[in-house]
Amino acid sequence: MELRHLRYFIAVAEEGSLTLAAEKRLHTAQPSLSRQIRDLEYEVGVQLMSRSVRGIELTAAGTAFLDHARLALAQVDAAVETARRAAQPARKTFAIGFQTGHEMNWLPRAMHLLRDELKNIQVTISSDYSPDLAEALVRGRLDVAFLRAEPAFDLCYEVVDHEPLIVLMPSDHRLISREAVHPREFVGEIFIGGSNKATVLRAVTEDYLRRSGLDIKLDHGVDNMAMAMSLVASTRGLALMPAYAKNLLPWSVVSRPLEGEAPTIDLAVGYSKANTSPILKLFLSRINELTARASSKARRTSGPGSAAAPR
Repeated sequence: MELRHLRYFIAVAEEGSLTLAAEKRLHTAQPSLSRQIRDLEYEVGVQLMSRSVRGIELTAAGTAFLDHARLALAQVDAAVETARRAAQPARKTFAIGFQTGHEMNWLPRAMHLLRDELKNIQVTISSDYSPDLAEALVRGRLDVAFLRAEPAFDLCYEVVDHEPLIVLMPSDHRLISREAVHPREFVGEIFIGGSNKATVLRAVTEDYLRRSGLDIKLDHGVDNMAMAMSLVASTRGLALMPAYAKNLLPWSVVSRPLEGEAPTIDLAVGYSKANTSPILKLFLSRINELTARASSKARRTSGPGSAAAPR
C-alpha cells in the first residue's frame, strides 16, 4: 500500500464519483483511478466502495477505513512540514511596542531602521499604556518600545522626540475660534489630565500650571487617550494632552496649541540593558536616523501659518 492509494481513496470518497475525483482532484484518467482503488481493496482484503445509482458509496469497511486514511495522511503531511522547518534556520524575532497612538508616526520609521534585516526576522507589533510597555521590556516580552521614561522601571532610554502639549476641547466649544489657547482659559473649566498611572504626563502638566501661576485641580484623571477624548466630549471639559492626540481625534473633539512656549513631554525608545539581542543592537546603532527624520518633519511643519506649538 502506498500513500497515493490513500489520497485516491479519500478523493473518491469525498467526491462520490470516480469521474469527478479523476478530473477535479487528481487530474488522472478514470480507468487508471479505478485500478488504483481495486489495488487498494486487494491490499486491505475487503471491499471499500460500491457503485450505485447515486454514484460511489462507501461500504461499512470503507467508512471505517476513511477516518484512519485521513489521519495517516495528516500525520505524513505534518511530518513533512516539520522536517522542512527543521532544515531551515530559525527566524529571529524582534518585538516592538508603542504607546497607543504613536505607532501611526513611528512604526514606519522603526521598520525603516530594520530594512536590511526584514527578510531574516519576524517582527511583532503591540500597543499599550506606557507603564505596561515598560513592564513588558523588563520581563523580556518586548525588545524595544516607544514610550515615556517611566521612573519606576530600571530601563535605558533614548529620547527621540519632545512632544508639545496641546489643548483638546469639544468641537463646539467657545475657544475653537482661538488660534492658540492661553493657560488662564482653563480657569472655571472642567479640567482633564493624566491620572496617577500616567505619571509622566501628570508631572509635566502640574509643573506647567504651577509655572503659569495657576492653582487648577484635576477634575478627571485618564490613563489613555481614548478615555481623555470621551471625557472631553461628554463633560465638555478641556484636556492637556501630548500632540500625538491629533492622530486620534473624533469629529466631536478638536485641538488647539497652547499660547506661548508649550510644555513638552519626551517620547523615548526604551530597552532593557540585559537584552543581548543582536537585532536590538542593530536597531540602537541606527537610532540617530529616527531623531533626524523627526527633526526634518518638524521643520517642514513649523513654517509660517502652521498650527504647531512653539518649542
